[in-house]
Amino acid sequence: MHSPIRFRSLPSAWSKAPLAMAALACAALSLALAACKASDDLDDARGSGTEIGIALNAMDKTIKPGDDFYAYANGAWMRATAIPADKAMVGSHSFADETTRGQLDRLIDDIVKGNPAPDSDPGRIRTFYTTYIDTRSIDQAGLAPIKPDLDRFAAIADVKGLSRVLGQHLRADVDPINNTDWHTENLFGVFVTRALGSDAVMPYFLQGGLGLPEREYYLSPEPQMAAIRAQYRAYIARLLSDAGIGDSEVRAKRVYDLELRIASAHATRAQSEDYPNSETEWSRADFVAKAPGIDWEEFFAAAGLSGQQRFAAYHAGAIAKLSALVAKEPIAAWQDWLVFHQLNAHADVLPSRLDADHFAFYGTVLSGVTAQKSREERGIEALGDALGDALGKLYVEQYFPASAKREIEGMVTAIKASFVKRIDALGWMAPETRSEAREKVRTMEVGVGYPDTWKDYSSFNVVPGAAYANKIAGELVQYRQQLAKIGKPLDRREWWMNVQLVNAVNLPVQNALNFPAATLQRPFFDPKADPAFNYGALGATIGHEISHSFDNNGAAFDAAGKLRNWWTPADLARFTKEGKALAAQFDSYAPFPGVHVNGTLTFGENIADVAGLAAAYDAYRASLKGKEPPVIDGFTGDQRFFIAFTQSWATKQREESLRGRIATDSHAPGQYRALTVRNLDAWYKAFDVQPGDNLYLPADKRVRIW
Repeated sequence: MHSPIRFRSLPSAWSKAPLAMAALACAALSLALAACKASDDLDDARGSGTEIGIALNAMDKTIKPGDDFYAYANGAWMRATAIPADKAMVGSHSFADETTRGQLDRLIDDIVKGNPAPDSDPGRIRTFYTTYIDTRSIDQAGLAPIKPDLDRFAAIADVKGLSRVLGQHLRADVDPINNTDWHTENLFGVFVTRALGSDAVMPYFLQGGLGLPEREYYLSPEPQMAAIRAQYRAYIARLLSDAGIGDSEVRAKRVYDLELRIASAHATRAQSEDYPNSETEWSRADFVAKAPGIDWEEFFAAAGLSGQQRFAAYHAGAIAKLSALVAKEPIAAWQDWLVFHQLNAHADVLPSRLDADHFAFYGTVLSGVTAQKSREERGIEALGDALGDALGKLYVEQYFPASAKREIEGMVTAIKASFVKRIDALGWMAPETRSEAREKVRTMEVGVGYPDTWKDYSSFNVVPGAAYANKIAGELVQYRQQLAKIGKPLDRREWWMNVQLVNAVNLPVQNALNFPAATLQRPFFDPKADPAFNYGALGATIGHEISHSFDNNGAAFDAAGKLRNWWTPADLARFTKEGKALAAQFDSYAPFPGVHVNGTLTFGENIADVAGLAAAYDAYRASLKGKEPPVIDGFTGDQRFFIAFTQSWATKQREESLRGRIATDSHAPGQYRALTVRNLDAWYKAFDVQPGDNLYLPADKRVRIW
């Protein structure tokens, strides 16, 4: 993510599409991370504990800060940390994840031991969770639960029937305007919000249909991608065979060949993130005229959209090409494709052999993970997908105090004020552009902790002993929740993620931010910790999300959340110039020989990091009201601020996962995001960084955006 609506920039390998965090690993900044440790041990590893906040034992003070600031702040932690077998990475976010996991474990245990009414939210949680973790019953059921779906696919006789089935499988499982995930296994993804070019709230249509993460996995000539493609083809055959599907090798080839054509029809990631050029609205008639192939009447009827007349055709070119493939490619190929993806997308609630096949490819081949997570941990993730708000409401009632909400709201106010001051100080900005920018910050809606209203699950009939049916029903509930928004006024305070996620998001169409409760704890926030720590860690996160409203994509939206150019030509040219310098800075970072970070792909995140860190620093200094902070354990306030920021990006990642991220993710790896400090003059002063130091940038080379 990434879109103009950004998550707190977590690596995509940490998330389960579309909104579930998977890296519940050992705590972030303890030295004994080869095995998970209890929270009290982690606090002990923090040197002076809650007074200083930063993890002193994670640092390597033998390293000169100006030569390698990331290693200076995290070097001892990096050496001592082993990535658990069931994780693709560990890092600072793992600490908050681990804490949240423990809280959710206790919460769900209490629900399971209780006797809630089956038609209550706790009752639904209890039934869904206990059914999901009952793998013995899932194995005993075999493939019987999925057989009606496989029979539907086998009965397809023509394009009309295929169009009907594709419409039945339209789901709200992709939302690039509000998160990082552009991926859906269904041929099309859909979500609902206000159109880019009007005030109407309508469904967005997006490209889908791939089993690999991105089109580049199919089309890249790199040897690593070619090896993944070969293993993916083998996986398709193995999954089909283990599901009892005959001629699995022949069918697997048909599936892969069809996906290769689908990938070739897709827009690139760069095109997907070009929001101003994606402002396309289609009528029902436009689908027929501009995207022939699918029987659109059958499709929309099956999708529950018979009465809808206007759509945001976000990937208009890809929609047309995918529709043509529906008519062009053999029905048998589409049937095999449907069978594979129904198995693939629901392997976790099908017999264990299929679940193991799925993990062997997506866990081990793509991410380098060698052990599957516990069923209980996966059950919590599945609850997040199916009953996220129901679980989240209970979570905040127990674990997010009102006092924390008030304090963090105060930090948000302070950082917004510092951002406005930075806008006012931009000598190159024209008054009319400055006025628009100020108004955008002033009117920004910020949700801290949890939403004002929670989603209604009263229509969700969770059935004991029916794990597959429950997962399908949860997908339908989510889809219908999206469709229910069509035609209604935009809710600027709507939340787009679960509050029990360690994440955050900027929502440019709403000009709003969400900061989930799970993020608002250590290692990002502690009400007893030094303000330098809280502003350096959580404050930088808050500043990051505010700054996304002014990155290369967010800046295209005005204060009302409308896609509108509010820049003078000269101001836009200056903004673009600074952006190119930042892209070049990140292009120079290379985790492997010949493998460089893509500064253009990661541009929006990098802008938000630079501007957000600067705004958080200014707010921290303003909070001191002119006084100098005390020196604690030998560190000044400014030093503690920058160390806290850099430790918030402590990350250790498997090579397979990191290579995939470099190729497709709009977030730079954590060790390079930590080097954002190179662009702030205050960092140079705090650590006496001088010419000749490895990280030194001359003052005129430091990027100053916002």
